[in-house]
Amino acid sequence: MWIKRSAGLVPVMVLLLALSGCSGAPGGEEQAQAIRVGYFPNITHAQALIGLARGDFQAALGPDVRIETTQFNAGPSVIEALFAGEIDLSYIGPNPAINGYVQSHGEALRIVAGATSGGAALIVRGDSGIETPADLAGSHLATPQLGNTQDVALRNYLLTLGLDTTDRGGSVEITPTKNPDILDLFRLGEIDGAWVPEPWASRLITEGQGRLLVDERDLWPEGDFTTAMVIVRTEFLEAHPEWVKAWLTAHVEITQWALEHPDEAKSLINTEIETLTGSKLADVVLDQAWDRMRITWDPISNSLFDSADAAYAIGFLNEEPDLSGIYDLALLNEVLASKNLPEIH
Repeated sequence: MWIKRSAGLVPVMVLLLALSGCSGAPGGEEQAQAIRVGYFPNITHAQALIGLARGDFQAALGPDVRIETTQFNAGPSVIEALFAGEIDLSYIGPNPAINGYVQSHGEALRIVAGATSGGAALIVRGDSGIETPADLAGSHLATPQLGNTQDVALRNYLLTLGLDTTDRGGSVEITPTKNPDILDLFRLGEIDGAWVPEPWASRLITEGQGRLLVDERDLWPEGDFTTAMVIVRTEFLEAHPEWVKAWLTAHVEITQWALEHPDEAKSLINTEIETLTGSKLADVVLDQAWDRMRITWDPISNSLFDSADAAYAIGFLNEEPDLSGIYDLALLNEVLASKNLPEIH
């Protein structure tokens, strides 16, 4: 195993069974007409929410292909499901995708498109006494899951400040916690802050009277970094490239529509979030969250490689990762070419 620490990693035997085709994954007759899709009920997975709600993906795939969906809370759980042969395509953050690729020695998955840039921040309680990044020493912070994208971002940021976590002999305690529970702990004063994706950053501000300490866009050139992307299980990509291309065609068209019609897109996303979670986002939360992110089909590859370097620096990877084969953008570029859009290199 390449990963030193992770929550609920799949045992080696399960991984080997999945990669050897013994898991009942698509390619056989039983799953030949189904595409199993993972996503989060989260604004950073906007294309998934819009396309599934409106039927864009189903229309692109046609009536003979069934879409089966699974909701997840954080990326490492997606990778577990992918290793077990339970999903074929998913929206996911960069670091779990990196982990899955490295754990499987480059066999399990490919990144086929981007989905979101930006949309992550470190929010601190207004009464925490944390006024500047230097004040994070001795603090108690939270992230959505050990090893997920925001968890790696926070730990790497602390290193740039000369701080370290308690599990490495430092003074900053990090508690990986599901996003809804982070909000509860924040309100109760049991954590000082959290590095979270949208809309949870905006919810901590508006519902928890928190304060923005770090907008992650400020840490990246031109404010661009990948927050969500589309991955496909390699075996499925090889067996059904036409389905993946159809999905990417809808993905690009949804992105174009949402960028041209932001108010309609936000309304549709909010309705879908209410359907999936039981409650809508407040308008102020939705507006703040949307303004801190940008949906895209560009995977922003340089930021992914930097994220991998960060994961290595903080000890999540035992060796410097070779990600030379993690991208397969051929189908995306075919879609872009057909629409006279610039190719991604």
